[in-house]
Amino acid sequence: MTHINLDELTHLQAINKKLVAGYHICEQDNVMWQELDQHIEDYTALFTALGNDLKHDSRGFYYFGSDESTPNMGKISRAIALTIYILIEHYANTGKDPMRALFDDVNDLELMQTLVQINKHLFDQLEIFSGSDLRKDVYLRMVRLGLAREVEGGFMLQAPIHRYIDALMEVNEETYITEDEE
Repeated sequence: MTHINLDELTHLQAINKKLVAGYHICEQDNVMWQELDQHIEDYTALFTALGNDLKHDSRGFYYFGSDESTPNMGKISRAIALTIYILIEHYANTGKDPMRALFDDVNDLELMQTLVQINKHLFDQLEIFSGSDLRKDVYLRMVRLGLAREVEGGFMLQAPIHRYIDALMEVNEETYITEDEE
């Protein structure tokens, strides 16, 4: 049995609160990130004992893995995934390196409005009708989940967005496999 010195886990309460809420702790969450990084074995053992699955992604973030999903979370996840997909497509269509732009460009209200207008038929299905709706319903939720941070003039996406990119790539691969079988 692993001996865990709780006195060394000085940010345990804050870390637990964030992770339980679905937040992804990344390098921009400096203090919590460093503590997790320095005491990963203790945190993993403690959270496992409490019934949680602490995941560490080598691209720079921690989160709780979950097999459960609520219908509401499904809607939120779909909206985030659609936004990421459309952003990648938008950057590629404007001649930018999509992966670089995804993490380097500020997503401002003007960009959000453009994305919604160009992809109205898709966003209408999620009841997102304007850039303001996209900001409120998707970007602010991404901030609450640690997927983005608010900056002057808009939002910057953070490393945990890779979870959505991975899922989009998986769907893309499955689509190609299915098409090849037909």
